[in-house]
Amino acid sequence: MDLLLWGVLPYVSIALLVAGTLWRARYDKFGWTTHSSQLHESRLLRIGSPLFHFGMLFVVVGHVVGLLIPMSWTDALGLSDHAYHLLAVSTGAVAGVAAAVGIAILVYRRFTVPAVRRATLKSDHLMYTFLLGAMVLGLTATVLNSTGQTGGYNYREGVSVWFRGLFTLQPDHQLMAGAPLAFRLHVLFAFTLFALIPYSRLVHIFSAPLRYLFRPFVVYRKRDPELLANRQPERGWERVS
Repeated sequence: MDLLLWGVLPYVSIALLVAGTLWRARYDKFGWTTHSSQLHESRLLRIGSPLFHFGMLFVVVGHVVGLLIPMSWTDALGLSDHAYHLLAVSTGAVAGVAAAVGIAILVYRRFTVPAVRRATLKSDHLMYTFLLGAMVLGLTATVLNSTGQTGGYNYREGVSVWFRGLFTLQPDHQLMAGAPLAFRLHVLFAFTLFALIPYSRLVHIFSAPLRYLFRPFVVYRKRDPELLANRQPERGWERVS
């Protein structure tokens, strides 16, 4: 069972993620959308959406640093394990709480605003379940580990080593089998969420509007009321192209 959960399931999740994304990009271009409900309600959306998206951005960056950078690298930089832990917990807690508050507002909005509730898809219920589950379990694992409830477990020597082993096709499933329950559940929910990305509105994370940052400026010209008042209407064939 440990081999299936920590040695096989991650690759199944990644395969579903890649295959589903390629399929939607090829055959479901018009369905590749966030299914925005801003027209139905915008007040709560203006609060919850930035909190969730920016909070999740920093959460993801924190996970990348914590999982992909070995302890030997931070030790070589002179950053002690205690200092690293304080930095990770302080910044991660702020980002995690912001993301949790944001998603709570968005879920509240989705189920209390009638128009938004009617626009909710069946896949949204499944997506929100695993998204909320992964977030709650991640915060729970952080709190338990920080308060010493996990017996001094160091995820950088367990979960991180196992995760990096996935890229070399040599994951040590025993490392995850020995991790505290909160960490194992958090990872299971996370990989299940990865598999659901192409089949839900979360697919829009692959459509970041980066070209918007480099687009040319749009020139707007103010209309002169006096000029418009004296302007004679032109017939179609008299217009200059």
